[in-house]
Amino acid sequence: MGSYEALTEKPATATKWVVTCMVGGVIVGVSLLGAYSSQLWKSRRRNKKPVRVYMDGCFDMMHYGHCNALRQARALGDQLIVGVVSDAEIIANKGPPVTPLHERLIMVNAVKWVDEVIPEAPYAITEEFMKKLFDEYKIDYIIHGDDPCVLPDGTDAYAHAKKAGRYKQIKRTEGVSSTDIVGRMLLCVRERSITEKNHNHSSLQRQFSNGHSPKFEAGASAATASGTRISHFLPTSRRIVQFSNGRGPGPDSRIVYIDGAFDLFHAGHVEILRLARDLGDFLLVGIHTDQTVSATRGSHRPIMNLHERSLSVLACRYVDEVIIGAPWEISKDMLTTFNISLVVHGTIAESNDFQKEECNPYAVPISMGIFKVLESPLDITTTTIIRRIVSNHEAYQNRNKKKGESEKRYYEGKSHVSEE
Repeated sequence: MGSYEALTEKPATATKWVVTCMVGGVIVGVSLLGAYSSQLWKSRRRNKKPVRVYMDGCFDMMHYGHCNALRQARALGDQLIVGVVSDAEIIANKGPPVTPLHERLIMVNAVKWVDEVIPEAPYAITEEFMKKLFDEYKIDYIIHGDDPCVLPDGTDAYAHAKKAGRYKQIKRTEGVSSTDIVGRMLLCVRERSITEKNHNHSSLQRQFSNGHSPKFEAGASAATASGTRISHFLPTSRRIVQFSNGRGPGPDSRIVYIDGAFDLFHAGHVEILRLARDLGDFLLVGIHTDQTVSATRGSHRPIMNLHERSLSVLACRYVDEVIIGAPWEISKDMLTTFNISLVVHGTIAESNDFQKEECNPYAVPISMGIFKVLESPLDITTTTIIRRIVSNHEAYQNRNKKKGESEKRYYEGKSHVSEE
């Protein structure tokens, strides 16, 4: 019996050893195969040419509609290159821009979805410029919205790109346009001098706002009938999510807070946000309600409503998060809740009398030693933009008229083609 066990024990041990080797070999083989596949995938990804898409525009009085167009364009490729049309080209094709090129470049460079910027781009995509885009900038596709971009002669500015088969289209953001915003600004001025019955401002407002005018209901305040009420923007949670970074601060992040109206979001806003972001790891921006802005700036403000202003700020690459409808006064509870390390304010603002007021909105952070005034890089406010419009209202009236005539010729040309 003992000898039988000894005989059978050896084959069993040998079988175990063989099975162990086989299993070990399979495991090692699978591991090596997995490592090889991972390296191969990484190598292919490295060697894969990024899809580069190009989008151009005037980006005058840049708003959330422009930002949403750039967001959509970026989603069609891996890298978004943006051409910003020169002042001279805008004047020749549309009329004088409200914001000069250097301000428009600041705005476009600050949009979180933009990878590169080409300054002084032509208004129309000529064959020569298109070749430069393809050869020098390695552009794969040219992007534009589904609204027509028409030259003064009524022809399509993107005709060459479409013919080359390198054109892609995105959906235009409804409810806002630079023309509409100009109308709101002029309405704001009209309300301030409504007793003067200024015919020029009134008629110009009607033209820019496509006939829409505020409805003065019985018992309504001037704020209720402010320029923001002609906005056709309908905010959705999905749009806010699309603009959001989707991430919060880390446990040890230095959180910097800055608040304001951020009405008619401009280059001055962008530059102060850039400075604020450099002071910490996470920039939290408080955006005041329409009611707060009206109470502190006048019933004719804001020009853009709360959600419009929030989207414009969210699109800025220097901003990590916003508080939609931030309180006017910063409390100890708010500082604790958001773990704010520093509160900042720029030297250029609509009003800098807050430290002289009885109820200083920054009293708490000042008393805690966490308040800092930053030197604003640009001397621009919302009032600056409004004054530019008012001082050149005749030029902007002609600009709007020119745009309408060009679009009319474009559609007439299309109808002739369809009839043929």
